[in-house]
Order: sequence, then structure tokens, then C-alpha cells
Amino acid sequence: MLACEVHKTLDAFTLDVGFEAAGVTALFGPSGSGKTSLINMIAGLMTPDAGRIVLDGDMLFDAARRVNVKPWKRRIGTVFQEGRLFPHLSVKHNLDYGRWMSGLPADAKAFAHAVELLDIGHLIGRRPGKLSGGERQRIAVGRALLMKPRLLLLDEPLASLDAARKAEILPYLERLRDDAGVPMIYVSHDAGEVARIATHVVRLEDGRVAASGGVEVLKSS
Repeated sequence: MLACEVHKTLDAFTLDVGFEAAGVTALFGPSGSGKTSLINMIAGLMTPDAGRIVLDGDMLFDAARRVNVKPWKRRIGTVFQEGRLFPHLSVKHNLDYGRWMSGLPADAKAFAHAVELLDIGHLIGRRPGKLSGGERQRIAVGRALLMKPRLLLLDEPLASLDAARKAEILPYLERLRDDAGVPMIYVSHDAGEVARIATHVVRLEDGRVAASGGVEVLKSS
């Protein structure tokens, strides 16, 4: 369970958000509503001005108590819009990078499970430059999974893909939801995408929570 209550002023924009998340929670809203800033605060890449972030009972951030756990100690996996793979590394080494950075020992069983779940076994020896956009995103998801995260953050992972590539990767995200057992925060402004993936929706508007609930929240947007 994630409990997040944060306040942040960014130039002329103010983010003031509180919500709880379990399962697959979508942060849904138009561009500029604060979704990515909120994800960055949960990941520890941006510091709120005030508030608290608690994951499974562990305090990650508390402004009043001056608690701010470093990003690499939060055990949160993040998948960005562009995947951010290392072009000089093979798919295998890109997959293993998150595990290595987290200081975890090699786990052949976990590696094999991620490869099977995302259907990327035939890509292991390639470099990112030889992959489609959808394949790169699947590798990025696998890398995050192999960190053995307590929470996965997916920041508009399909935004840079065309319709065909979105259709290719959505079934893998559904398998991730159903089989991996890792809670997720899924950021998107695409209602159809969110309806397929999310079990809970937090709708943001102008830096505030406009509505929270099941996928019926999408209909009021």
C-alpha cells in the first residue's frame, strides 16, 4: 500500500495531492496536470515542499521529520516514456543493470520468469538500436522487474509509440498486472489504455485530485 500526501510549488504551478494506492492505480489526467511530477516525488527524483510518502508502512519521505530516503534505497522500479536503455549494452545486460545497481545477487529463476513473461527471449543478444519501440519498452519493464521492486512506476510507457506498437505491448502490461504480483502506479492521459490496465483511478486536474475510484472515474473526465 502506498500512501502519498505531497505539496510542491513549481514556478506558477502548484501540486497539492493526497491519495492511497494498491493493485494497479492509474494517475489519469491531461498534460500539465502534475502526473509526472508526482511520479518523480514517489521515486525520490524530486523533493516535495511538504507532506509524507509511505510505502508498506515504511516512511520514504516526511518533510516534518526531515526524512527523505534516497531513490536507490526505495526499491521502486521506474519505467519512463522512452525506456532509457543503454545503447552500448546488450538486451541481457540492460535487463541485469537494475538488479546490479540495487546490489542484488543474480537470480536465474527471476531472470527466466521476466524473459518469459515479456516474451523477450529472442531479443537477449541484441542491442537497443536493433529493437522496435515496443520491444524497448518491454526490456525497460523487465529491467525494472528484476530489481525486485516493492512498487513499479510506469510514466506514460506507451506515449511515444504508434497505434500498432501500443497494441503490441498492451497485452504484456496486462500480463504484468495479472502475473507479476507487483503493485503499480500507471500514468496516462489515454482513457482507453487506463481502462484496460488499471484497477483504481486517481484523476488529476491542475495539480489536484478531481476524482478517485474505479474506472467509472474516467467517464466523468
